[in-house]
Amino acid sequence: MIRQFELVERVKAYDPGADEDTLNRAYVFSMKAHGSQSRASGDPYFSHPLGVAEILTRLKLDTASIVTGLLHDTVEDTEATLEEIEELFGAEIGRLVDGVTKLSRLELQSDNTKHAENFRKLVLAMSNDIRVLLVKLADRLHNMQTLHFIKQPEKRRRIAVETMEIYAPLAERMGMHQLKDELENLAFAEVNPDAYQSITQRLQFLREQGTDLSNKVVAELEKVLKEQGVACTVSGREKTPYSIWRKMQKKQVEFEQLSDIMAFRVMVEDVPTCYQALGVLHSSYSMIPGRFKDFISTPKPNDYQSLHTGIIGPHRLRIEVQIRTRQMHEVAEMGVAAHWAYKQGTEKIDGRQYRWLRELLDILEHASGPEEFLEHTKLEMFQDQVFCFSPKGDLIALPRGACPVDFAYAVHSEIGDRCVGAKINGRIVPLRTVLTNGDQVEIVTSRAQTPSPTWERFVVTGKARACIRRFIRTQQRNQYVELGRALLSKEFQHGGYEYSDKALDGVLKKYKAEDADDLVAQVGEGLVAAREVMVAVFPGSRTPAAPAEKVIPIGRKSQKSKGGAFALPIRGLIPGMAVHFAGCCHPLPGDRIVGIVTTGKGVTIHTIDCETLEGFADTPERWIDVSWEKDNDGDDSFHTGRLNVVIANQLGSLGSLTTVIGKNNGNIMNLKIVNRSTDFFEILIDVEVKDVKHLTNIIAALRATPNINSVERARG
Repeated sequence: MIRQFELVERVKAYDPGADEDTLNRAYVFSMKAHGSQSRASGDPYFSHPLGVAEILTRLKLDTASIVTGLLHDTVEDTEATLEEIEELFGAEIGRLVDGVTKLSRLELQSDNTKHAENFRKLVLAMSNDIRVLLVKLADRLHNMQTLHFIKQPEKRRRIAVETMEIYAPLAERMGMHQLKDELENLAFAEVNPDAYQSITQRLQFLREQGTDLSNKVVAELEKVLKEQGVACTVSGREKTPYSIWRKMQKKQVEFEQLSDIMAFRVMVEDVPTCYQALGVLHSSYSMIPGRFKDFISTPKPNDYQSLHTGIIGPHRLRIEVQIRTRQMHEVAEMGVAAHWAYKQGTEKIDGRQYRWLRELLDILEHASGPEEFLEHTKLEMFQDQVFCFSPKGDLIALPRGACPVDFAYAVHSEIGDRCVGAKINGRIVPLRTVLTNGDQVEIVTSRAQTPSPTWERFVVTGKARACIRRFIRTQQRNQYVELGRALLSKEFQHGGYEYSDKALDGVLKKYKAEDADDLVAQVGEGLVAAREVMVAVFPGSRTPAAPAEKVIPIGRKSQKSKGGAFALPIRGLIPGMAVHFAGCCHPLPGDRIVGIVTTGKGVTIHTIDCETLEGFADTPERWIDVSWEKDNDGDDSFHTGRLNVVIANQLGSLGSLTTVIGKNNGNIMNLKIVNRSTDFFEILIDVEVKDVKHLTNIIAALRATPNINSVERARG
């Protein structure tokens, strides 16, 4: 264990103005508080907070962070109180200790919900003061260094996986590559010990065989650069076992096929010299195409700056070279810690200055629960990035595979919600277009636009997915409430009662509903039967069967119709919400239809002759008689009808088909060739039409067209 005076000397070495008295008092307080407690290794428990403080000195953090490292377990594991710490060490340290303590307390819970909730708390805590995360990362690193002392394999693996999935990506987002590499390797050794052992042994063999070669490459690179007047220092470093394994998996190659197990770094004094060194290397050696990256003119979101290039270097070896200044190197290795307060007077680093952290806070706001937040956050942090520009030249970093919708949500949630189109490099493109490095993206918006559920199929950022899901949940609930109220009104009317939301107050507790809308939504979703609710409100009542001739008309608004029945608000809804049209039969206005209550989906509308209805023959209580409104004048909504068309395999046949549909005011939504032969093609076409009459007119026009062999309305 590091001794008291050694700890103080380490801090004073990089921060001469450090508060020596506070450091000494914290050391003594923590040692006394933990007393005779011991760890799984048998060492005194005090060795852990001391180890955390030592890691924080490597990061050259301020006095408050070091003291927090010493005290971070005292409130949780000893008789010390937060009030006592605030009184002895001040409000700032008290707040930091409290933040880390709450996280540690939650980590004791191992189930998924508590784990997700723990991470949610971490994001909230570090958004106020990012030093909470710095101490937490140091705490996790020391725990990983002593992980092998834990006897239960399941617990060791759980901690290692959590480190790999959460803490290592967070360290990378903070720009702390040195700490990230340590966390990943320690976790990798536990999660995949066979692969770790294999790669380590091969690296050891290469080390013994190739030390001289590595030194020769360093010497030759340094010589070439200095001969051209570039003052620099060249060094070689071995890539970590985990980064080697990840590259093997990504490229699907064996260890022996990797050409860049060693990376060489050129350190210079200023930015112009970086580009001078790059020019010397490219003029002296052959550059490997596609391996050059300029992170100086376009830094990564975590402030990482460097020039990366691949060359056929000395001794005809394919090598990777990084060129950076010493200041860039400090930021690359230590990230946010390289900017800390003692170097900038009184300025503090606030977590809200980091775009990625603001994005996590946005996801936190939009997610429906801790598990969804954790899912979106992993998605946000794990993927490689592409860098795109706004029309004003602002840089937006996105995960690889991102599309314009992801870009829109990255700029602002409101822009994402109102996105209707996009231009990439001045050219209009579909919203699902994948962005590439350097694209300039312009988003076209409309106040009338709302997020489409189909966007969720191609967006890749957690923020975009969370915003889209939130909108769908809101819309879905509104539709469930409207549908449920209509169903209850109908049921109450059949029973001879007048429906009101207030009548439900007495049964809310029975159905675990917070309010009347909550219970009505359950009815609309199909989780609770309307008849069951009515019987619960009026015990002993019996609902007479509805007259056969009474049907529920389908309309836009929930309003009383002439026949006394209630209209169901299902026209024009987005598929997948409370009420939707079946994809098996594609019902259209004019068809005879029936509604089926489906758990979790609400009501699904089928044509009366749909074969799917046979599966509901034994559950008549799920059937609802519905019909289209008779008066559709002025209705400009469209529905999808499906056609099965057989056309001759001749020049212009497909063109004739689409032209006829267009001339008859039909809009082709989807087209699929399901069967092809030498003479004929069989095609399924989804066409937007107003009603059955409209579709029938299109069918008649198609049948009269040469080259079209047959046209039928498809039922599947």
